[in-house]
Amino acid sequence: MQIPIIDTHCDILSYLAKIPKAEADKVEDIACAIPLLQKGNVKMQVCAIYTDVKPGSMDLAIRQAFKFREMLMTYPKEVVQADAEFLSGMNLNSKIGLVTAIENAAGLAEEKVPIKEAFHQLDHLIKLTGRMAYISLTHHTENRFGGGNYTEGIGLKDDGKKLLDYISGKKIAIDLSHTSDLLAEGILNHIEKQKLDIPVIASHSNFRKLWNHKRNLSDEFAKEVIKRGGIIGINFLRAFLDNEKPERIFEHILYGFEIGAEEQMCFGADFFYTKDFPDPSRHPFYFPIVENASKYPAILEKLAENLSIAQLEKLAYKNAQRFFKALWA
Repeated sequence: MQIPIIDTHCDILSYLAKIPKAEADKVEDIACAIPLLQKGNVKMQVCAIYTDVKPGSMDLAIRQAFKFREMLMTYPKEVVQADAEFLSGMNLNSKIGLVTAIENAAGLAEEKVPIKEAFHQLDHLIKLTGRMAYISLTHHTENRFGGGNYTEGIGLKDDGKKLLDYISGKKIAIDLSHTSDLLAEGILNHIEKQKLDIPVIASHSNFRKLWNHKRNLSDEFAKEVIKRGGIIGINFLRAFLDNEKPERIFEHILYGFEIGAEEQMCFGADFFYTKDFPDPSRHPFYFPIVENASKYPAILEKLAENLSIAQLEKLAYKNAQRFFKALWA
């Protein structure tokens, strides 16, 4: 089923920046390599700038921004910078639109630098890459901005509030996919209290009601994203779907429709370089039915048993297209 796809999260940039001899078209290395995106009819791909909470994170973020620029220059026939104009005509465009996002604001400011450095770094990254689709304040662990999804009792910190204040009105969404529940609550409360102009999304998260994992959204936060007109990108990682049941991917998607997220559902596959991952229990990272970006047509074909063409189009691209067109207008 050849419906266009918008995917809201992959980690091709950290692969290109960190792995020797990495190439964006190496299908044997990474599941979101350009030929696989083409085969899956992906028309827009959000590329995360991912960093850990450690010294050198700011330099690594800059390196990934340059890798993004390299992709655009190395593959001009295959990819192009995504913007509102691209989104309007993407169905007729043979190229894949690319845009960056921040996964872990440690890449904006290491733990000991003045908070103003985060603002300068963000502005510099936007200048290098054209725009920033969204920012995740944290990854799995705690940082100066708040608590990651594997932390307990750590919410939104003062520096997190300052960064939210800074991005208000800058056409950048805030991402709840890697927050602790306390951080998600703090973000939502701060946006409300300060009346900030910041859309709220979950770029690559599933539903905790179906698979009880801290990386997944509780119904409470899923409904906050729905209420605020954000998007929820379904994650393809086995650990966040169900360790044993491949078909759970379809259950997560259908559950989103059941709880009122028909206008919010999209894909956030979370494809990244897995060959160097030390924990054997995580392998294979993806079930065969969702193992790379070429699988989208087959996924939609299966979902057609339960969803109408109009619903499939919303999931595949129309919800994300509408969201980003409005954000970037």
